Amino acid sequence: MNQPNPYSPPGAAIADVHPSASIDGLPVSESWKTKFRLIEKAGGVKMTSFKTLAFGERMKITFNILAFLFGPIYYAVKGMWKKGLAMFAAGVVLIVVLSLIMEALGMGRLANALGYGVSALFATRANIDYYKKMALGDDGWW
Repeated sequence: MNQPNPYSPPGAAIADVHPSASIDGLPVSESWKTKFRLIEKAGGVKMTSFKTLAFGERMKITFNILAFLFGPIYYAVKGMWKKGLAMFAAGVVLIVVLSLIMEALGMGRLANALGYGVSALFATRANIDYYKKMALGDDGWW
């Protein structure tokens, strides 16, 4: 009897999937297709060849101003509401804890700027997360 063990962990993927040919068929705008191609040129999600990109190309894929301004709302509009909600909740908890610690240490004015850090997290992760959702089919839920 050669039945699989129901308690064994799931198997790992055999090889990395590089859907560069399928980017043209994705239901996204041309600007997103350009960003997706740049992400693939940079080495995919892990960005192993990031340093080979020109400065302008790096800026296109590393910062998203709309995600910086709207954070979880931007993630919800793009269909990544679960990850956006999880990042927002973790950010709120982190801000509250750090604010309490900084207030106790007498750095209350600096604690007011902690929200910008969470916004920067949304801005720097948005393009990669959307690439994972659209090109790789990863829904972003851990």
